[in-house]
Amino acid sequence: MPIALLALTAGAFGIGTTEFVIMGLLMQVSADLHVSITAAGLLISGYALGVAVGAPILTIATRKLPRKTVLLALMAIFTLGNLACALAPSYELLMAARVVTSLAHGTFFGVGSVVATGLVAPERRASAIAIMFTGLTAAMLLGVPAGAWLGLQYGWRATFWAVTLIGVLAFAVLAVFVPRVKSEARPAPLREELAVLARPQVLLGLAMTVLGYAGVFVVFTYIQPLLTQVTGLSESAVSPILLVFGGGLAVGNILGGRLADRSTMPAVLGTLVALAAVLGAMQLAIGTPFTAVVFVGLLGIASFATVAPMQLRVLEKASGAGQNLASSLNIAAFNLGNALGAWVGGVVIDHGPGLRALGWVAALLTLVGLAIALWSRSLDRRESGNAGAADCASAQA
Repeated sequence: MPIALLALTAGAFGIGTTEFVIMGLLMQVSADLHVSITAAGLLISGYALGVAVGAPILTIATRKLPRKTVLLALMAIFTLGNLACALAPSYELLMAARVVTSLAHGTFFGVGSVVATGLVAPERRASAIAIMFTGLTAAMLLGVPAGAWLGLQYGWRATFWAVTLIGVLAFAVLAVFVPRVKSEARPAPLREELAVLARPQVLLGLAMTVLGYAGVFVVFTYIQPLLTQVTGLSESAVSPILLVFGGGLAVGNILGGRLADRSTMPAVLGTLVALAAVLGAMQLAIGTPFTAVVFVGLLGIASFATVAPMQLRVLEKASGAGQNLASSLNIAAFNLGNALGAWVGGVVIDHGPGLRALGWVAALLTLVGLAIALWSRSLDRRESGNAGAADCASAQA
């Protein structure tokens, strides 16, 4: 395994920790800043929307820079943003700091995905992406539970101080181990890169990512109140249960990468079906501590098994000049799904049937993503059929 892949994983760990750690701190932030739990949940939506906006803008703005330089600059933005979170005196400033931090996210993973696939043989591309995204699973397995524990013991600001330190360490690792490639191709004209947005299959790939993944965050954004108010667990139990989720993410990440290496589109369809099934079972599972823990683990497996297949699908359909932009846009799409899911979950809690209904609402969103994936597969078959007919006509001529 190239050591540069592990360096990318370290950067992913830092970014993943700051994205997800707030989920274990919602109740502390809510109490300290005197806002509702759903308002605290919007800190997740704000971050995700910042990713969605920042990914295409920063990818285009940095397109002429060496990829290593881009990765280091993004990690610096991430570190300074978390420092601002730790110092934020109000909810509004905390939200602003979260948005600043998020600007680095989409382009880091988008450019990092392209760098990762360039470090390995073509048949190992999905696994390379999965290895980089292992940083996110490690963030959930180690960073988020540790952050939740820090927040419970020393206040939520201590968590952001710790994440700032992680950013400094990740910057150093990237600087030392990611190679500066001298032979990077000159960027294509901007018009050619933007042309990727006119490809129907790329747009369908982005849409299936948004809606397919939104279901995860309908539920996971509110995992702390679900476990405490519905299952009846104590706040101190949330952190170790998040370890179970992180372990599930690690398993799902490896599984998704291996399935996508075999065949991308069947992996997309199969993982979305599994995710919808797990989300649909939430209402039955969340009632007792044991089944709730099992559900959290399965949710981790199912949610991250989708990531490598959906990322590789977009990369395959955007081959050529627009690959960097499409890759970053798909990371933005994951986060737009996060924002959509967090918002929908808040609506269900405040204006709908409440916490217990989050699972079936989440499953419906993921099924919409599955429907888009089936549409995309039908276009593949139609294009394949047209190509075959053209070949036959050419042979007969």
